[in-house]
Amino acid sequence: MKNFTFYLAASVCFFLNTLVAQEATQMGTFEGRAKEIADKIDSITKEEKAALTLEIESVNQQLENGAITMEEADQRKLKLAESRAKSIENRVAVAQDELHQLVNDRVEGRIKDQDSSVYVKFKWFKKSTDNKKTHQGESRTTSQFVFAGGLNNLATNEQVAHSDYKVWGSHFYEWGFTYNTRILKNNNLLHAKYGLSLQYNNLRPTENRFQIENGDQTVLETSAINLEDSRLRNVNLVLPIHLEFDFTKKKFEKDQATFRTHRSFRLGVGGYAGANIKSKQILKFEDGNGNNVRQKTKGDYNVNDFVYGVSAYAGYRQTSLYIKYDLNPVFQDNLVDQNNISMGIRFDFN
Repeated sequence: MKNFTFYLAASVCFFLNTLVAQEATQMGTFEGRAKEIADKIDSITKEEKAALTLEIESVNQQLENGAITMEEADQRKLKLAESRAKSIENRVAVAQDELHQLVNDRVEGRIKDQDSSVYVKFKWFKKSTDNKKTHQGESRTTSQFVFAGGLNNLATNEQVAHSDYKVWGSHFYEWGFTYNTRILKNNNLLHAKYGLSLQYNNLRPTENRFQIENGDQTVLETSAINLEDSRLRNVNLVLPIHLEFDFTKKKFEKDQATFRTHRSFRLGVGGYAGANIKSKQILKFEDGNGNNVRQKTKGDYNVNDFVYGVSAYAGYRQTSLYIKYDLNPVFQDNLVDQNNISMGIRFDFN
């Protein structure tokens, strides 16, 4: 399943490029800067995918020559896919941080959606294409780029109160690619929404503590030095699926009904299932010589290999309030079960 990361990133890049190229060419706008990030991700994924293709072809050649068995070939292909998946995730992480900052700037009003010159330039183009879409409507299945972010924490005994993790310091990000299929042929209310997403769940402990593995358990321990930052990040690759209620009304053109999505209030309920692909603890502190140290430690930290949960969103057009809750605990062998819970804002760019 980790191999799907390549296809997710490539699909996201294609969709972002198509979306922003229609209405923006100036890099000072939200759409223009998003296109720049998409181009960067696109270049990375193409390089990694091309390299993986050559490696897979080499394995297939060895299989044809009888140098390895089918089982050995499958194992090598899996290892190659996992290696390339880690490589692409590490390289895309920088661009993902840029995208997160871009969305923050947009939400906080530090960047505009598009300037007036871009709007005037594309006003006639939008009008003509909108008229065409009004007549033809949308396909029964459409696609979206999804980005979400907000607060993250752990629920102990189904309660977040008195948590061991900072409320405002802990956060999550999610980005992915979804398909949206209208379930009923002549009714626009019910849709099946499904796809692939990467979830970044960050937890920042309170009281100058950090995570340690104590046998088969993961516990918090107070640091002997002052920690400027202490964070545990879990990265999950999941398959989300939702039943979406879209209240966009259908239109009639020349006695023909046409359907559109994401033009009115929307409500989605469903869940997700997938795997934890990486856990990492990040510590920042000042050493005895006054140097700033940033320490990253990868490990399993007793984190569950598999993850599944429920999620829901409600909003207007492309923006929604979003909540997700893991039904299985984060740490598999701890005496007390703690489940990840996230709340924030979600964007579905149709």
